[in-house]
Amino acid sequence: MVSSKFINQLAEKYKIKFNNKKLLEEAFTHSSYANEHPESGIRDYEKLEFLGDAVLELAISNYLYRNFTSLNEGELTRMRSNIVDTEGFAEFAYKFGFPAEINLGRGEEKAGARSRKTLLEDVFEAFNGALFLDQGMDAVEHFLSLTVYPLIDAGKFDASRDYKTDLQEFLQQDGPVKIEYTVLKEEQTPSRFTVQLKADGHVLAQGQGHNKKTAEQDAARAALARLN
Repeated sequence: MVSSKFINQLAEKYKIKFNNKKLLEEAFTHSSYANEHPESGIRDYEKLEFLGDAVLELAISNYLYRNFTSLNEGELTRMRSNIVDTEGFAEFAYKFGFPAEINLGRGEEKAGARSRKTLLEDVFEAFNGALFLDQGMDAVEHFLSLTVYPLIDAGKFDASRDYKTDLQEFLQQDGPVKIEYTVLKEEQTPSRFTVQLKADGHVLAQGQGHNKKTAEQDAARAALARLN
């Protein structure tokens, strides 16, 4: 059963309090446990996993679309793939203490399933599916804003082209060039940075993004397009 410690952690750290506790239990129940304990009346998480997979893909796609405006469709797709793959979701589940809460059958427990990455991915998806059913999309977005989105902003899943490095290599083919990125404007709601790019004092381009890093990448991309 999901521990009171974990339930308190959800409430205190993430402001999540399930109205339907059975959904929370179901999200952490593997089929092996449900089969061994039919008297519990708890279903396994497979249907919640199915729902959570779709909920997470929509939420993350929406976040990337709105906040990484300088990326094209292919780059957004690669970044989303990095986030929603087995490694990414399993890492989230492990970080937030999910493994200890999983209800496993004896055989799966002995086989070390509690640390199996594919299982942790399933549980993370199931949890978000349960949260969606219990409280709606806003609750899922709130949870992700405290857990997943900050890691996206930090560049952990960035699979796009590094325009700044490409520009530096292009400009310095014949010797050192001083490259400067200066923030011209910072808007708070929604977060939007405008950055100016100079090379040896000459303005090459401007870029925009939801943080300084993405704005600099956008400026470098614009400069490369102009110079090539």
